[in-house]
Amino acid sequence: MPLPGPADPQENTWPGASNALGLEPSAYLRQHAGNPVFWRPFGDEAFAFAAERDVPVFLSIGYAACHWCHVMAHESFEDQATADYLNAHFVPVKVDREERPDVDSVYMAATQAISGEGGWPMSVFLTPDGLAFHAGTYFPPTPLPGRPSFLNVLEAVHEAWAERREAVEQNARGLASNMANAQMSAAVRLDGPPEVLDAGLLSDAVGLLARSEDMAAGGFGTAPKFPPSAVVEFLIRHAAAPSETAEAARDMAGRTLAGMARSALRDQLDGGFARYSVTADWSVPHFEKMLYDNAQLLRAYTHWIRLGGNAVFPVEEAAAVASDCADWMVSALAVEGGGLASSLDADTVVDGVHHEGAAYLWTPGSLQEVLGTGDAEAVARIMNVRSAGTVSALGSPLHPGKLLTGPESRTWERVRPALLAARNKRNQPARDNKVVAGWNGLAVAALAEAGAVLERPGLVTAAEGIAGYLERVHWNSGESLLTRVSHDAAPRGIGGLLEDYAFCADGFFALYAVTGTKRWYGLGESLVLAASERFVANGRLADSAGESAQVFNAQGQHAALDPFDNATPSGAAAFAGALLTYSAYSGSHDHRLMAGNILGLLPPIASRAPRVAGWLLATAQAALAGPVEAAVAGPDTPSRRELHLALLASASPGLVVAVQTADDGGSPAAAVDVPLLRHRSGGADGSAQVYLCRGMVCERPVGTVAEVEARLAAMVSGD
Repeated sequence: MPLPGPADPQENTWPGASNALGLEPSAYLRQHAGNPVFWRPFGDEAFAFAAERDVPVFLSIGYAACHWCHVMAHESFEDQATADYLNAHFVPVKVDREERPDVDSVYMAATQAISGEGGWPMSVFLTPDGLAFHAGTYFPPTPLPGRPSFLNVLEAVHEAWAERREAVEQNARGLASNMANAQMSAAVRLDGPPEVLDAGLLSDAVGLLARSEDMAAGGFGTAPKFPPSAVVEFLIRHAAAPSETAEAARDMAGRTLAGMARSALRDQLDGGFARYSVTADWSVPHFEKMLYDNAQLLRAYTHWIRLGGNAVFPVEEAAAVASDCADWMVSALAVEGGGLASSLDADTVVDGVHHEGAAYLWTPGSLQEVLGTGDAEAVARIMNVRSAGTVSALGSPLHPGKLLTGPESRTWERVRPALLAARNKRNQPARDNKVVAGWNGLAVAALAEAGAVLERPGLVTAAEGIAGYLERVHWNSGESLLTRVSHDAAPRGIGGLLEDYAFCADGFFALYAVTGTKRWYGLGESLVLAASERFVANGRLADSAGESAQVFNAQGQHAALDPFDNATPSGAAAFAGALLTYSAYSGSHDHRLMAGNILGLLPPIASRAPRVAGWLLATAQAALAGPVEAAVAGPDTPSRRELHLALLASASPGLVVAVQTADDGGSPAAAVDVPLLRHRSGGADGSAQVYLCRGMVCERPVGTVAEVEARLAAMVSGD
C-alpha cells in the first residue's frame, strides 16, 4: 500500500526527511547542502526511499562550475514554497556529473530523447527503479515563452504519476527499450577480426569538416562554440602524413588554434581557456575553466608546434600560448599532494550574489584605475572593452580578436602584469578541488609532451608529480582497480570508468616516452590490462562496469558504450588509442586487434558526423601510420639525448618512443620489461642508436638526428 502523502506540503514529516548533502565531499553537492530541498545523494538508499513512499525520484544533475546550475538553485531550490512541493511529492536526488559520468550519460540520452535538448542543470523524473519518464534542463521560476515554470512541471508530473501511472511506467519502459536498441547498434565486438581501415575515410572526414568550418573565426559550427580539441588533434595528425587533404587539414587546425588563442576564450592575462563561447567569434566566453579542456588544448598547441605551424599561426605564437596554458594549469589547479583540481567556477560571488565572470570583466573605468588614462584607452581599444559591457554591466572580457603586433603588442606586454596583479585582488571564482583520475591522466600527457617540446623540464617534473599522485591515491595495484575521484588525497566513490583507465594509461605512456622511467610504462601497461578485463563482457566493450542498478535499468539492462566524443574523447576512442600505443610497445597482437575492432565504430560516424569522432579519427591516423616505433639504445650521452629529443619533436602520427635505461633508481619498476627495447644495443663504438620499426620489425639502426628525421619522414610517407 502506498504511504499517504502529507495533508499540507509544509508538513514534510517523512522519516529521514532532511537535506543529506552536508557531509558529501563533492563541492557541487555541498553547494546545495543548505537548500530547503531534502536532497539525497544518488544511490540505492534514495531509490528505496522513493519505492517506500511510492513517489518518483527527481534527479538534478550539474557540476560545481556551472553558471545555470547556480541560477536554478537560487531561483527554485532555495525557494521554500518550491522546496516544500518538491519534498512532498518526490524524492530529490543530486548528482555531480563529474563524479558520476555514468549516471549523467544515460540520463542525458534520456533527456535528449524526451525533450530534444540537453545540458546542465539536467532535470529528470524517474520511477523508483531508475527509468526516466520526463526530463528537461533549466526550468525558470515563472513561465517563459515555450518553457513552463519549474513548479508547473512538478505539478504536471505529480498529476501524471497519481492519475496515469500505468501510461507513465509504460512510456518509461519503452524509452529504456529504445535506449537498449541504440546501445546494441553502437556495440563493439572484440572477439572477431577487425575491418581494414580505409585511408580514404580520413580524407573524406577532412572534407566534411571543411563544410562546417568557420573560416573567419576558426572552429566549427555556430554559437555556442566549444573548443574542438579532439578534432584538432586529428587534423594535426592528418596534416603530418602526405595526402591530397593534408594541407586543408593543416589550414583548418591553424585557423582554429589561432582563433581561440587570440580571443576571449583564452584568458589573455593568465593563459587558461574557458569552457566555451556563447558567440561564434569566441568573444564572450562561458567563464568556467575546466582541467579537461586545458589539458587537451595544451596538447593540441604542443602538437601544432611539432607540426611546424603555418603562416596563419606560427610556432612562436603557439609556443607562448602553450607555455601560458601549462603554467596556468600547474599554478591554478594544483592541490596538496600533487594532483590537479577539476575546475574553476563560472561565477564569482560578490556581496553574496553570483555574478557570471565577474572576476574577468573590465570597463574603460576599471582599466583607467589600474593603468591611467593613456594606457587604459589603448588597452580598451586593443582588447575591445567598450562602455557597454558585452557580458553585463560589470563589463567585457579581454578580446583582441587578432594577432597583436608592433606597438599594440609592446603596449599589451608592458601592461599585462599590472592588470593581472589588479585582477588577483578581486574576489576569485571558487575552485572544485576534487581530483578526477582521467582528467589528471590527460594533464600528465600534455605537460610531459609540452615540457619536452618547449624544453621546459619543470613541466615534466609537474607531470611526474601528478602521475605519482594517481599511482599513490587512485590506483590500487593489489586489486587492479582505479578509483575515479579523490578528495583531500583520499579515494572516494565509484571505480574508474573506461575513460579514466584509458586517459591515465595514455598519460603514463606519454610520460615514459619523455623520461624513459620504466615505472610509468609499467603503470600504463597495468591499466590497459585491467581495463581489458574490467570493461569487456561477452565479447563486448562497455563504458562502465555496472556501478549502478538504476543506470543499468535505464539502459534497458544492457551495458552502454557511447562512441561519440563530448567535452573529452569517448572512452572507446581513448581506449583504442591506449591499446594501439601499448601494442606498439609490447608487440601484443591481441591488443592491436582490440584497437582495430574499436576503430570499426568509425565508418558510420565519420561519414555523417566527424565532429564527434575526432579521437577515433586521430587514432585511425596513427594506426595507418603504423604506428612507427622508436627504440633509443646506448649509453646516456649528449648525443643520445639529442636523438631522443628529435623523436619527441617529431609530428609522426602516433609515434611511440622507448628509451633504454639501466633502472629507475633501484625501484621495483626497474624490473619492468619494455619489449620494444629487447635486444637493442648501442653502436660497437659505444654510441647511441635509434631503431625505427613497424609492427616490431625494425630497420637497421641509425645514429644521427639527420638520419632519424629522414627515416621518419620516409616511413610516414610509406616509403
